Amino acid sequence: MKQKKFLKTATPYLFIMPWIIGFVVFTVGPLILSLIMSFFDWPLTAAPEFRGLGNYMEMFTSDKQFWKSLTISLKYAAIFVPLNMGIALFLAMLITQPVKGVKIYRTIFYIPAVISGVATSIIWGWILNGEYGVLNYLLSLLGIKGPKWLVDPAWALFAVILASAFGVGTMMLIFYTDIKNIPIDVYEAASIDGASPARQFFSITLPIITPTILFNLITSIISSFQQVTLVMLLTGGGPLKSTYFYGLYTYNNAFKHHKLGYASANAWVMFIIILLLTALVFKSSSAWVFYETEAGGSKKQKKHKRGGRK
Repeated sequence: MKQKKFLKTATPYLFIMPWIIGFVVFTVGPLILSLIMSFFDWPLTAAPEFRGLGNYMEMFTSDKQFWKSLTISLKYAAIFVPLNMGIALFLAMLITQPVKGVKIYRTIFYIPAVISGVATSIIWGWILNGEYGVLNYLLSLLGIKGPKWLVDPAWALFAVILASAFGVGTMMLIFYTDIKNIPIDVYEAASIDGASPARQFFSITLPIITPTILFNLITSIISSFQQVTLVMLLTGGGPLKSTYFYGLYTYNNAFKHHKLGYASANAWVMFIIILLLTALVFKSSSAWVFYETEAGGSKKQKKHKRGGRK
């Protein structure tokens, strides 16, 4: 009897055991190991030596590239995150419109999201080429001489941001799913009351999808700090290290300069920065994120108070 009860209890865990093993071996294990490594001078071909907080002290006091790369990544995130979310929301609103062939447009907008980072970098390398690029050709038709996007320090960061915004398909579908779940009766009632489409968007659509905005905001912040592949293949961190992102800086410390301990310390600083930014976003969300359950609960509380007064 006890064996049957044990098997009944253990069966669900046996089904998820492969995921648990994978999570421990490939996520938790490397995470703990990297934390340990961050306190060591850990070259690739020699025995590690304990440094304590030496890696962190060096990073904050004598490594000028650390501050430069962090500044570049913060600047990139400040532009990329709102731009990425704005484009995704705009496209999501477009594909919710009842027009002919909307499914085709939905597929076209989503396709870039499934293209690998290597393929994306090749495509945008052609588009942004200063000599024969498509973008500069289109600008020339308007009488505008396009810049050398990828070799000009003044334009290289913006070029990477432009290429990064190419893969907004996943975020677009997340917005689209939430928008489609809004009851059509709400919009019909607003139209009867004389609300314009713009007023409906700002007064109905935007408040209702704020939980989705919160989710996409956090994922965008995380992905912006982890950007490596695109910038590595498009600019290699140049020109003049104007696109030497923090992720690329960490990657080069580990696999180019063979300083695994120092790179682990870099990664943990990035983790803490992302954690703090995420915490700030969550803290501010109580002021601008709308949840239907909370609204329902507040209405019930008001009714209860009125009933008590009677």
